[in-house]
Amino acid sequence: MILITCPYCGPRSGVEFAFERPMEAIVALDAPTDEAVARLYTRENPRGLSWELWRHAYGCRAWVRVRRDTATHEIVETAAWGASV
Repeated sequence: MILITCPYCGPRSGVEFAFERPMEAIVALDAPTDEAVARLYTRENPRGLSWELWRHAYGCRAWVRVRRDTATHEIVETAAWGASV
């Protein structure tokens, strides 16, 4: 079981969260098309630590930045993200 620490609710089961995307795949609304395509579809997928965007879907509904090891699924760090910060 994955345990994710929500910045607002504390440690919670991973089933309460929904994975959105890696942080580097977030594209600004005014980004040029070629940059958006590159960030969404041609990015690398390395093993190891990666910042990801998750949503506490079955809790407070906050967006949470999660630093997770993609090889072991270990959660190293969490932080609030977005307008709720």
